[in-house]
Amino acid sequence: MLESRPAEVFTEMSGRTWAVLAVLCGAIFLEGIDVAMLNVALPSIRSDLGLSTGMLSGVVSAYVLGYGGFMLLGGRAADLLGRRRMFLFWLTVFLLFSGLGGFATEGWMLLTARFVTGVAAAFMAPAGLSLITTNFAEGPARNKALLVYAGIAAGGFSLGMVVGGLLTALGWRWVFFAPVVLSALILAAAIPLVWDSGVPERVRGGFDLLGAFSVTGAMLLLVYGVVRLEHPGDGPALTAMVFAAGLLLLALFVVNERRTANPLVRLGILRSGALVRTNVVALLFVGSFAGFQFLATLYFQELRGWSTVQTGLAMAVIGVDAVLAPVLTPRLVDRFGNARVVFGGVVLAAIAYAFFLPTDIDRAYAAMFPAMLLLGVAFALVYGPLTIAGTDGIAEEDQGLASGLLYTAFQFGFALGISAVTAVEVAAVTAGQSGIEAVRTALIVPVVAAAVAGLVAAFGLRRNAADEPATYSASTQLAQV
Repeated sequence: MLESRPAEVFTEMSGRTWAVLAVLCGAIFLEGIDVAMLNVALPSIRSDLGLSTGMLSGVVSAYVLGYGGFMLLGGRAADLLGRRRMFLFWLTVFLLFSGLGGFATEGWMLLTARFVTGVAAAFMAPAGLSLITTNFAEGPARNKALLVYAGIAAGGFSLGMVVGGLLTALGWRWVFFAPVVLSALILAAAIPLVWDSGVPERVRGGFDLLGAFSVTGAMLLLVYGVVRLEHPGDGPALTAMVFAAGLLLLALFVVNERRTANPLVRLGILRSGALVRTNVVALLFVGSFAGFQFLATLYFQELRGWSTVQTGLAMAVIGVDAVLAPVLTPRLVDRFGNARVVFGGVVLAAIAYAFFLPTDIDRAYAAMFPAMLLLGVAFALVYGPLTIAGTDGIAEEDQGLASGLLYTAFQFGFALGISAVTAVEVAAVTAGQSGIEAVRTALIVPVVAAAVAGLVAAFGLRRNAADEPATYSASTQLAQV
């Protein structure tokens, strides 16, 4: 199952090409829908297992810690050990531990299952993305594949909120069992369809163990520190120590990478200002959405008393990105360029969050619908082009690393966005604001985050606008984001 053979390099979209792409898209759809379904099911899980608020928060945090902490290691492991090998192995681990979560009878079982599932996603996601970037020839074929891939990824998260609500109505354990079935189907199709060329010759050699342990430890501590920001008054000294320890390990990692003969992360990749800007935009954009989604769920369920099904349906329109991304986005990118499309999408997201600011308890859903629709369009315009910009123009032996960097930005953004809005909402309630007033105050965070992301994207756009070609060239547009 884990052996490799030379992979085809697809230059056009044929029947077999679509089959391979469907398998790889299925894996990222699985990751997105898994996270979204669990978020909707949390109240039911707490009620059934009698979990404390801290334990319930830990169920979410455990996945973030596993995912964020091992993402860079996962990306480099795909380059060093083989992308297909990593993809199939960790998809199997994802399947097994998702099932374990469904059988959990204690909080510690859920924590363990979610942490390992997060680790599996940290290895599986960059391996899947780098399989696309190395199996599809740079140019129109790869661009189209990445836009479809990104649209399915964003659609998985959006649709997961609806599916999670429906499954939770049947029983929260189905939120864990459904990914098992989907994982098994993807695995069965991936074994005969997905191939790569094994371990590239240029990255053979020793494995940087000190770099792996130091960066993984740093990521775990920094993500844990971000998670602790959700409760700023709970041991601030410990939170500061966690961040300090994470930064020390990160400094150790940088020193080691400069000296070792076989670095886990080739630091020269970070000299690309375009790559850094792309990851900053990714972090801020996903962070703004994560914070908004958390606040919207709180608003619908706790303040208005809506059910999980009603909440999922209310946010279902965001899933329009799954349709628009592969249909509309490629045409817009061809006409206006990658940078302009990203900038436009980020601006739409900021407008959508601003539309939600005057929300009150009695506001009709029809008045909120435009914000949800705009957010779905924004995801369609931003997610795919960011995925292209984060990996295009990167040497083949660094594709897994570039994918890992991009997904690290996404995951840090997710953790930071939720923590930031939670901290602001808690502070607002402590200051005497009502529940709806506190939600409105916290909604300022997504607006600001999206606005800053727009400034970062616009900086690259202004710098290169005069040189932009009339038709889309991914390697040229990378310098604009």
